[in-house]
Amino acid sequence: MLDFDSAQDRLIQAAAVPVRSERIPVDQALGRINAQVMYANLDIPPADNSAMDGYAVRHQDVTVDHPLPIQDHIYAGDEPMPLQSGKAIRLFTGSVIPEGADTVVMQEHCTEDNGTVEINRLPPQGANVRQRGEDMAKDQSIILQGQRLNSRHQALLASQGFTHIDVYPVPKIGILSTGDELVDPGKPLREGQIYNSNTPMLDGLIHELGAETVARRHAPDTIEGIQEALKQLTEICDVVLTVGGVSVGEKDFVKPAIEQMGGQMDLWRVRMKPGRPVTLAQVRRTPVIGLPGNPVSAYAVFVLMVSPLIRRLQGRTQILPPVLYGYLDSSRSFYGQRDEFLRVQAIPKSDGRLQLVPHPKQGSAMISSLAWANGLARIPADQEVNNGDIVRYYDFRLWTC
Repeated sequence: MLDFDSAQDRLIQAAAVPVRSERIPVDQALGRINAQVMYANLDIPPADNSAMDGYAVRHQDVTVDHPLPIQDHIYAGDEPMPLQSGKAIRLFTGSVIPEGADTVVMQEHCTEDNGTVEINRLPPQGANVRQRGEDMAKDQSIILQGQRLNSRHQALLASQGFTHIDVYPVPKIGILSTGDELVDPGKPLREGQIYNSNTPMLDGLIHELGAETVARRHAPDTIEGIQEALKQLTEICDVVLTVGGVSVGEKDFVKPAIEQMGGQMDLWRVRMKPGRPVTLAQVRRTPVIGLPGNPVSAYAVFVLMVSPLIRRLQGRTQILPPVLYGYLDSSRSFYGQRDEFLRVQAIPKSDGRLQLVPHPKQGSAMISSLAWANGLARIPADQEVNNGDIVRYYDFRLWTC
């Protein structure tokens, strides 16, 4: 069997890094991937300004409790006159620091009376002054290539006056489900049938990652039906995900269907649990990834192995999210010949550690365990893991975005 890390890397390498970009408005850039390094157009702040409501003074002119005449009042957006020697200027947060002033005394430490102000507590020279370019200096890089843009990046771009940004195209993903026993939710079930939960699950995962599901197909358990669906999907998609039919059962027709279309296909038995059968094929130069049919197995393989492929396809620099660590809180020990990924709830403890509590039902058909869990704890192959042992933890919040 192929070990988990090698399989993960092979899937990543199957994705082509994007080479083209498109320009979109900044207010539409949420969740998109930045296609080039962005540089500051101007200094922020553009001039020295006050960090407080208070009084601008020349530090050497101040004697505590000795009144200074108030020369002027200035507000944010005003252009102040230079500060005259031995005087103070009343200003407010964001006001430009007048020429000649070097310190702002916060209003709580002053007493104003009849056109004068007494400084009751003198701060160090330069206090409460935001220096020009202190936040961002003109021409410095502010957003790196390959970053997924969020609302904080939008604020950064707006502060620099950008209205548009170059981003990579959104990957177009197709989903092909197979199985005569599957029925779309909302339709009546006959004996032996079940609702198709994999397609909406995968659709949601794709959306969370910032990609787009452009087509969903369900094929009957025939080679001809699967080939027709694959033909349609590979014409319009960057990647096609098949779910079910990738093992070696009598009605597992995905592999022969692809091979009869001239596709090159690898069927891996990955050393992981759940999720052993995984396939990677090229059909008409489009990557086709075959996921196992059990929902838990499909979810685990997508999160751990397909999501990095999609990130690479998007042009992100961070392909693999961080892997965390926690201690296993379980009444039983674990040992197996495959890496086992337990559905767990991670509970932060007061000492900063993560307590990883496994769901009591770890079968690959237990869909309820997915909704209950917030991540996967990795039990290494050929290694006994007991209560309290430290293991790797894959947080869904990090691996599905």
